[in-house]
Amino acid sequence: VGVTSNLIGRIMQHRAGAFDGHTKRYGIKLLMWYEVADTMEPVIAAERRIKKWPRDWKINLIERENREWNDLAVALGLPALRA
Repeated sequence: VGVTSNLIGRIMQHRAGAFDGHTKRYGIKLLMWYEVADTMEPVIAAERRIKKWPRDWKINLIERENREWNDLAVALGLPALRA
């Protein structure tokens, strides 16, 4: 869970392992879910709320919109990652 004003750029940073932290430590490179809003305030509030959720709630959030767990970055124009 995170917040950005540049989703494509942020995905590319995650894929490159550009920053230390959770995503680099666990090799997270695929985009499973995202939400768009007009301003940052509701996004930041949602991020804080979702980070406190149990893992199974987060999985349900993803599976409501992305049952197949596809990399949503591909639909945004980024190349698919090889397994």
